[in-house]
Amino acid sequence: MATHFILFSVLLLSQLALSVSGQVFWSVNCRESVLYTDDNLMVWMPDATLISNGFARVVQSTNSISTELNSLRVFTTRKKNCYSTPVTKGEKVLVRASFNYGNYDGLSSPPTFDLHFDGNFWTTVETTNSGLQMYEATYVTKGDTVSVCVGQTKSGQFPFMSALEVRSVNSDVYSEVDVDRALFLINRFPQDPYDRIWRPTLGGTKAKTITNDAILIDPTGANDPPSGIFANAITVNSTSDSLYLGTISPLNTPVSMTMTMIVRYLYNYTVDSITDISLIATTDSDLPPIINAIETFNISGVLTDGTDSNDVVALALLQTTFDVLGEWSGDPCLPAPYSWDWLNCSNETPPRITSLYLNGYKLSGELPDISSMDALEIIDLHNNTLDGEIPSFLGTMTNLQQLNLANNEFSGPIPTSLSNNNKLRLTVTGNPSVCTSGKSCAISPGTVNSSPGTVSSSPESTTISRSKKKKKSSSLPAVLGTSIPTFFLIWIAIGVIVILRKKKKAVKDNNKPVATAGGANENSNWLNKIGEEMMNGVPQNFGSSPSPLLDDSGKTSDVNGQTGA
Repeated sequence: MATHFILFSVLLLSQLALSVSGQVFWSVNCRESVLYTDDNLMVWMPDATLISNGFARVVQSTNSISTELNSLRVFTTRKKNCYSTPVTKGEKVLVRASFNYGNYDGLSSPPTFDLHFDGNFWTTVETTNSGLQMYEATYVTKGDTVSVCVGQTKSGQFPFMSALEVRSVNSDVYSEVDVDRALFLINRFPQDPYDRIWRPTLGGTKAKTITNDAILIDPTGANDPPSGIFANAITVNSTSDSLYLGTISPLNTPVSMTMTMIVRYLYNYTVDSITDISLIATTDSDLPPIINAIETFNISGVLTDGTDSNDVVALALLQTTFDVLGEWSGDPCLPAPYSWDWLNCSNETPPRITSLYLNGYKLSGELPDISSMDALEIIDLHNNTLDGEIPSFLGTMTNLQQLNLANNEFSGPIPTSLSNNNKLRLTVTGNPSVCTSGKSCAISPGTVNSSPGTVSSSPESTTISRSKKKKKSSSLPAVLGTSIPTFFLIWIAIGVIVILRKKKKAVKDNNKPVATAGGANENSNWLNKIGEEMMNGVPQNFGSSPSPLLDDSGKTSDVNGQTGA
């Protein structure tokens, strides 16, 4: 059997003028690109500068309601999309969100989706082909922004927003309600100081409308009622008739009702079946009951304080450093499971951010100090253009288990607090100027394992100054390895030339002895001797033997082909 509580208030009409002290009066039309003023002199601002995601659309003309409600912004990506405006922490505000599907897409398929505020679940919006769905909440802010978000709940059904309004409310309005809870409007029965919308009602079959003919009407009273509601009232014909106000069904949430005349509060009033609320004349009354206006609210559960403040501060720093992240607003973790797409959160209260997945987000420049996010277990920043040295503050994050900095433009040595962390898997591949060794910046083979931790490095991971020095010292073996075989080949070729010339000379001098002492064998032995001495490092001196570089003309030529006497 469900129960709920009713907060029942009646206001006494008094004689004093009302002024508005609120600081926020924010009206957003979701689509319009210019400011415009409606028939009630309300100025509406466009949402194009407030949010970059989503697509602007216009409802079909047959479903037109008003200028500000004939357009919308639909969101086809992200788990949730938010509008945010700055406020003073602890300020009481009224927030109103409006939705007019109007068959804008021609599919006659009105979507269903969730509505959130400041990390709290508000309601499930069930739109229709035509007609307006409007939701209003009044509460005390716990932070310095008001955020209103829509979250997708069904595949293929895309959330949208038509209009959004935020109004400051005096702190003594609805002061009977716990400041940690919100009032969700159920029903409100002319110009209101907080732009609350009042609608006429009949009050049952026996009710009739009467008009106040007073010249001056002063609306001063609890909850700042607008003067316009006192111009008319409803009553019944006799004291024996009851004035029906409404029906309350058993709910899981408390209910608040405010009626103008006399202040009455009823707490812990429960119902376990459908209950009618009526005004009945007392036995000694000469007149029937009368009422000018009524407000009915559901009372929310205790509002969340939001994501851990240290994490929120660090996220704000990331967003100011990297413009591409600035378009994300609303509570980063709440309500679950509607966290921002690029992070994960814990289930504790308040939630902590445990993972950042910013790979490929086109982040450039240096990474700001986000060490206050000390619950982070995973940071993935690969495939960006981050530069500078790898920040040492990353080594102070004791819960960090995975750090992926691959394919950026980091430079310099890896902080020892990271490289010596056996619990951390660190990846720095694709950062050519990162030094992966604590002693030198020599070319790394790729991946260095320091069990159980792992450091993955780029094959090109060297610093410029040390790289050049290493290259110079390591070039000698390569030069010797290629020059020594070439030296042998040159002198072998020279020897062959000498042998061929001697043979030619022997053929030419046919009548002379073919060979002197040693002959061809001597030449062969001479070559062998040269080879042996060269292998033994003996300097060669050809003495009076014909120079292998001497031609028949008596001129010499050097190895570059130049000749001289």
